[in-house]
Amino acid sequence: MTVKQNQGWLRTFTLLAAATALTGASSGCQVAVNGQTLPSPYYLEDDVQYFPGAGEFKLSREAAALKAARAEEKLQAR
Repeated sequence: MTVKQNQGWLRTFTLLAAATALTGASSGCQVAVNGQTLPSPYYLEDDVQYFPGAGEFKLSREAAALKAARAEEKLQAR
């Protein structure tokens, strides 16, 4: 290989590395680094979703209905 060929390969490699770095930096996706989930650059523009915490027992209405039914059965059995 001649010096010009080596310079051509070096220039091509440098341009390809720069294009890859620029594409990676501007992609804006979430990244997991050392167990942390880092946000995208657009996280300030995202709409926030809030899911309120639920109670411990998710069937409270059903439990109340069963308790009322048992109480009514006791009254009718007398």
